[in-house]
Amino acid sequence: MFRRKFILLSVLMTGMFVWTAFGKTLNQTSAQASPRTEKQGVASAPIAEDKALDLIIAREHQEIPTIRRYKPIIETYIQDVTPDPKAGAVPVHDHYFLGQADLSKGVVDNPMINQGKKKHDTISPISHLNGMFTSSYVPEGFLQMVYIDPTGFDRRHYKFHYLREENLGDVHCVVFEISPLPKSGKGRFNGHFWAETQGYTIVRFKGVYTPVVGANGVNLHFDSWRLNLQPGLWLPAYIFSQESDLKLYSGERERHVRFISQTRLWGYSLKDAGHLEEFGELTIESPNAINDQSARDRSPIEAQRDWRHEAERNVLDALQRTGLLAPPGEADGVLEKVVNNLISENNLDFDPDIHCRVMLTETLELFAVGHTIVLSRGLLDVLPDEVSLATMLAQELADIMVTQATLDQWGFNDAPTVTVTEAMNRFSFKDSPEQVQLASQKAFEILQKSQYKDKLASAGLFLTQLDADSKALPALINSHLGNRVYLAAQLMALASNPESATTKQTSALLIGSRVYLDPWSDQIELMKDKPAPLSSASGRTAFEVASFMPFLAPYGSSISQERATTFDDLR
Repeated sequence: MFRRKFILLSVLMTGMFVWTAFGKTLNQTSAQASPRTEKQGVASAPIAEDKALDLIIAREHQEIPTIRRYKPIIETYIQDVTPDPKAGAVPVHDHYFLGQADLSKGVVDNPMINQGKKKHDTISPISHLNGMFTSSYVPEGFLQMVYIDPTGFDRRHYKFHYLREENLGDVHCVVFEISPLPKSGKGRFNGHFWAETQGYTIVRFKGVYTPVVGANGVNLHFDSWRLNLQPGLWLPAYIFSQESDLKLYSGERERHVRFISQTRLWGYSLKDAGHLEEFGELTIESPNAINDQSARDRSPIEAQRDWRHEAERNVLDALQRTGLLAPPGEADGVLEKVVNNLISENNLDFDPDIHCRVMLTETLELFAVGHTIVLSRGLLDVLPDEVSLATMLAQELADIMVTQATLDQWGFNDAPTVTVTEAMNRFSFKDSPEQVQLASQKAFEILQKSQYKDKLASAGLFLTQLDADSKALPALINSHLGNRVYLAAQLMALASNPESATTKQTSALLIGSRVYLDPWSDQIELMKDKPAPLSSASGRTAFEVASFMPFLAPYGSSISQERATTFDDLR
């Protein structure tokens, strides 16, 4: 307690002048720095740098209990890869985990889907099973990467060495190297960290927990990022992990671990998504107006339509409350422009109108809830162009026309009331193979009468690439709430072989290429950056996991990244 009070007092006394002195001192060489007695665990450093390190350590001690207040959704997608002479590395198998973290109870991940979860004695990302030469990924091992060290981030356990100043987006940072001191214990962090210079919060750390290989598990190299989601509040958002050739031994046997993974966290501020009006927005009509409105009862057909509309709204609200569905936003409008093109060009009529929403998960899936088309974030990420998007939307538009699925069971408001961890098992919007086939035939007819009819080879190329990679990526293409992407034979017949496609053609994008997800509000935005074409020379392949490099910005500041208003903006 005395040490904590002393650190906080030091923060208050030095906060007004440390950075001025720090900025001047960082430009000096170590030889020019004032001579001093080196503290335990601190490499040779100027005095102002030493004080700044005190502030960083104190701030991280405040950050740990702050992070533990939240129960975000955590999603980890992993691809096992193998060396390839042309592409560098290609996926050969994948794994998918989705759960709700309970950080107040430590590193706890409550699964939202049946993940075949087993009990382990370690929270390393890879755990050896029963001493045999087999291993499995442990979701909690990736979740622990939200902390640099929750129990011993101080001078008694670590040696710190200042490296440089660096900007991460619009956030000015100082970079330190950190390594465990001898006999400091297992599970300590070895790597680099970036701390912003306004509040001295660590916003990024990259390295590995030590020892890398232990008796019960394996620690993996990772790159962890925090975002400024509210004033003064930085929370974990992205974790990238990779091993290019980690060798594991069991007796005389050798195994190579090669993988890449993305972990995302969101749902920090899940709120009731109901449509209750504020009292300030209520208006009182005249008695005559009330009498006139009540004079005519709804016809049975109108009553049935309204009931189904209420059921649709109940389901969408429940999915949004549990963090699986993004709130309505501008991205929905981008999708609805394409849908409206298909509707108008085919002289179709829908009552009520067709709307679009975005599911927040990585798996490639799509489905319809009443008259609302839902596409997953992962699917939007990898679609290469507007034509491919139109094929996805046409499939679900046709599904609404052909199957006319009922939502009557969700008409009562309490019916869709579920917890976050129950939602994935409670809801299902999967169609039968026969329904999907009928919808596909109708979708092809819709596309042939649309403005996209002469460009359908592009959509066929996407489907052909997905078909070619499907055996290696079963977790990515496995749907949980809705339907898999249907591999329409008519479209695939129009496409060229992905291997013979020109470098100007993009069959599919890297995972995480297009959609920005706000971890606090769960809003999504389509980025306006033009996707780079993929080729063998680039060393990147379609559907491959890519590293994170978010543009950091202080809360409330305008981010220089432009957002897309149409899908054509992205090409």
